[in-house]
Amino acid sequence: MKLKNRTITALASSALATTLVIGLGGFGLTSASASASPKLKHGQTFYLIPKDTVNPYETLEDGGITAALKTLGDKTVVNSGTTDTAASQIPGIQAAIQAHAAGIVIAGNDPSALCPSLAQAHAAGLAIVSADSDISCPNHLFINQAVTSTIGSSEVDLLAKEIGGSGQIAILSAAATATNQNSWIKYMKLELKKYPKMKLVATVYGNDQPAASLTVLQGLLSAYPNLRGIISPTTVGISTAAQYLDTHKSLLKHLTLTGLGLPSQMKKYVLDGTVKSFELWNPVNLGRLAGFAVANLASGTIKIAAGQKFNAPGLGEYTILPAAAGTGPSVVLGPPFVFTKANVAKFNF
Repeated sequence: MKLKNRTITALASSALATTLVIGLGGFGLTSASASASPKLKHGQTFYLIPKDTVNPYETLEDGGITAALKTLGDKTVVNSGTTDTAASQIPGIQAAIQAHAAGIVIAGNDPSALCPSLAQAHAAGLAIVSADSDISCPNHLFINQAVTSTIGSSEVDLLAKEIGGSGQIAILSAAATATNQNSWIKYMKLELKKYPKMKLVATVYGNDQPAASLTVLQGLLSAYPNLRGIISPTTVGISTAAQYLDTHKSLLKHLTLTGLGLPSQMKKYVLDGTVKSFELWNPVNLGRLAGFAVANLASGTIKIAAGQKFNAPGLGEYTILPAAAGTGPSVVLGPPFVFTKANVAKFNF
């Protein structure tokens, strides 16, 4: 398995951190104060283990983590594979243990397969935070981009509004084992009960790879020529589908696409009418929140317990929520944001 292992020091990441805060005022992102709480330790090393190292969304999130930890004088190492599998992430966990890192921030590719390795990391004293895609292991804090049920239900509501609440729809997801995708899809199905004339006919998986996403998309369109809508809750899937529809405009007479996307990738397709609306949160802010959370855990200023509070400079104060509905202790960044032709040009991430 080809691995990517990048060390980002405070000096080397200064330009990145500056870039990340430009043009994101719409989400309240400002540079963190250089004078962090005296209770926090400085100069620690943290390992970032994204789903993969080639997804632009993951790069933005890791950049946010690095930008936050940079304010504390900490160092980050990005270590993961190029495919969305648990097997590609386990070497990064082992590397963090061997390096005696202070903590790990991971976006889980599988809810349970990573738990034995993460248990070893916890036993070795590493703080563990999952961000974006949760894991089912104990002894970790989940940084949730938005309330899970809201993400799933709001995507169905967006599509229902655009297609009049009627017709065949499908879901173009990422990996079949991805915790976040499966949780959102669960709530999509529950929300669909509000729309009895909308029928979910298929859920397909592109594994967050453009070529695979295109293949399953073409299969959907062939199998269901009367398809009215597609929800793709993955930035790779929705951008791939939008690119295809942009070159096959006749499909737009009966087909609507929505889901979760990056404004930088989707702006063209919204402005030319291929996509009417889509959702997301700020992945840089999500990363910053995860960075400050893992720093506090590793410093011992907070514990993984409901009611514990910590400050994320530039974002605000956050409170750890109790375990609920299959999710362990967590912190929620905020509600998803809807991008349309009226606002998408304002955002550059």
